[in-house]
Amino acid sequence: MIQPLQMNPAQAVTKLLETAKPQQQATPAEMTNSFGQYLEQALNSVDAQEKEVHKLNDKYMIGQVDVSQVLIASEKAELSLQLTSQIRNKVIDAYQEIMRMQV
Repeated sequence: MIQPLQMNPAQAVTKLLETAKPQQQATPAEMTNSFGQYLEQALNSVDAQEKEVHKLNDKYMIGQVDVSQVLIASEKAELSLQLTSQIRNKVIDAYQEIMRMQV
């Protein structure tokens, strides 16, 4: 989830706007599908970081990498997991708030 940004924020926004459809043309089903794909990519990214930590840990045990590389990868993975957990908590809170609304 936490990835190094290869471009400045203005370039990232421009690229996002170029690939995004205007909201007038997007149907609710398309928007839901797009959001679902975004969540899937984010979770896959967190999983990939966890797997990378395990690989680096194994390489450290046989002396191929430095301990600092293992620690940095571990901290990145931990921060990504914490961020994912906090986002999940906020989504659950929002859902519960919506369910409490009276129509």
